Amino acid sequence: MTLAEHVRTLGRGPGRSRSLTFEEAQDAMRLMLEGAAPEAVGALLMLLRMKGEEAQEIAGFTAGAQAFLPAMPQVDLDWPSYAAGRTRGLPWFLLSARLVALSGKRVLLHGWNGKDAAVRGGLAAAGIKVAKDIAEAGLLLDREGISYLPIEAFYPQLFALLDLRDTFGLRSCINTVCRMLNPAKAPASVQGVFHPSYRLLQADAAHLLGWEGLSVIKGGGGEFERNPAKAIEGFGLRGGSPWEETLPMLRDETRRLDDGARDSAALSALWDGTLKDDFAEAIVKGTAALALSTLGQPLSDALADDLWTARHRARAA
Repeated sequence: MTLAEHVRTLGRGPGRSRSLTFEEAQDAMRLMLEGAAPEAVGALLMLLRMKGEEAQEIAGFTAGAQAFLPAMPQVDLDWPSYAAGRTRGLPWFLLSARLVALSGKRVLLHGWNGKDAAVRGGLAAAGIKVAKDIAEAGLLLDREGISYLPIEAFYPQLFALLDLRDTFGLRSCINTVCRMLNPAKAPASVQGVFHPSYRLLQADAAHLLGWEGLSVIKGGGGEFERNPAKAIEGFGLRGGSPWEETLPMLRDETRRLDDGARDSAALSALWDGTLKDDFAEAIVKGTAALALSTLGQPLSDALADDLWTARHRARAA
């Protein structure tokens, strides 16, 4: 098939158009990655945006994108970071990812955040190294248990589709596909969204793809970051079966995740103990606990507390 045929399926008009099947979405992604006409790519992505994405479409696009991936290092936890265009506070969740790595799990962060430099600007302060390619990511995972791999470094074709956001002035389903990519085929993934409707969409797509463990939350700035001052609705998978849970408030106080702080040096200061901020600490530990739960760790809250207490004596300190 050509991409034009998939565009026609979506855009025939009222009463005649329909959603793509899993197989059609998989084929459409293949055609886009192989260099389909840009006009057809734009038409397909914007028709999907107007229609609204469905789980089988996201699952099919993801499967199509995964088919082009090179071999990746073994990873326990997939941690995508693709929120863009939203002002957010400091990326405390980076310390959560590092804390999970201290438990002995291999954590791969990957992403792109558009013009929002907060996440990539905070990586060094959080003690997380950026890999220039897949091989270096593997070395970092072996040595430190955690690495950040920019999507443009390991998947330039998909990044080109993601970067069309600047051309469209709108996000497309590629943003969701990147969150679902799980490039190293980790048995567990943690994902944040900005719009609540995407939580169940991504959970349902993961179920269609046969994933084992997943947690999706409406997180800080669209990232996987738990607000300790709010009850959080979690969606995803546990042992391959649908999971849904209301996660309780951790702190009885009123404070926004975006409190105006922008100096990423606060991340390293919180980690080394020179900054005392109970709310930020609760973000880090609460987010890490949910990630550990996704990995099947029992008593994950207590484990996160223990890891935080012992962080200066641990491998990656």
